[in-house]
Amino acid sequence: MNRPSTRGPPGPIRFRTSLHNTIYDVLKARGWKETDSDTDWELNWASIEWMRENFDHMHLDDSQRVSHFRNMYELTRKDLLIKNLKRMRKTLEKEDKHAEAAKYDFFPSTFVLPAEYGLFHEEYKKQPGSVWIMKPIGKAQGKGIFLFNKLSQISEWRKDHKWKADSPQAETYIVQRYIENPYLIGGKKFDLRIYVMVTSYNPLTVYLYRSGFGRFSNERFSMRKDEIQNNFIHLTNVAIQKTNPEYQAGTGCKWSLRSLKLYLMSKHGPDAVNESFYEIQQMIIRSLLSVQKVIINDKHSFEVYGYDALIDEDLKPWLIEVNASPSLTADTPADYQLKFGMLDDAMTLLDLEHKLTGKEDQV
Repeated sequence: MNRPSTRGPPGPIRFRTSLHNTIYDVLKARGWKETDSDTDWELNWASIEWMRENFDHMHLDDSQRVSHFRNMYELTRKDLLIKNLKRMRKTLEKEDKHAEAAKYDFFPSTFVLPAEYGLFHEEYKKQPGSVWIMKPIGKAQGKGIFLFNKLSQISEWRKDHKWKADSPQAETYIVQRYIENPYLIGGKKFDLRIYVMVTSYNPLTVYLYRSGFGRFSNERFSMRKDEIQNNFIHLTNVAIQKTNPEYQAGTGCKWSLRSLKLYLMSKHGPDAVNESFYEIQQMIIRSLLSVQKVIINDKHSFEVYGYDALIDEDLKPWLIEVNASPSLTADTPADYQLKFGMLDDAMTLLDLEHKLTGKEDQV
């Protein structure tokens, strides 16, 4: 990335963070100064817990920035993301913008459980034996996710979870039609991690980082009924794959986004692949537009999201989820280099040192 010319600030930027991984290294490498002060900082790379407990009670001055929006969960909580996408599609249809509404087709048929169990049941009956995936809304790293193709498997799960539709204690899940035709490389499923930075929701100001990576399953893909419960086939989360005895970091479980694009171009030509990646960009923008009116826009806030997308065998992209706190811990030197570069560019965009002219569309 081309960088603007640099000039030194009057003093080092002060930052506060509880993380000691790649972001900490980036901030120190920029010559910024760590502080443990509750209020005396220009940058707070904050946890979501810190936001929940402190943000509403603080008065921030113009020079201070915090690494989350107040209610980012409208985008990053699985059930609320789906709710906002569906609402956006419905709003566009009411406004007779049917062509644009039809473009909100990048998420599979999805229901929130237990509240929408009846609706899900009706949908399932249209195609008995189809495969669905269950995801708890409040967990990360693949925890609590499972696939099923029989309603009896849900019945057993409901008993285990003491789960009643009208129970306020019931853990909320989403149930999604499983994408049964993912694009395979070497017979294995993969998804894409793409980094996105939003500096404002009004006006919507968003930057996509050019580099990202693909995460591969450790075992060859299969839709056989006796393999449905095998998470090493169906889930690409590194946290899941690391528990496989065959897992070896750096030996094929992660590819750079560039390597993936080159591979796909060798199979399908540049036009088809560029179109697919353009659709991924449009998918990201549409997801952000769907929450633009509900996210509390604050001039002190910015956010780096980790978007997870999947490409099917027709090169159609699907949105899997959006992460508000994507892992910044690196498991290989290449992973570290990618995350360091991404975060360093994010800090350049944040422009706490007032080096940018305001006319840049990329850095």
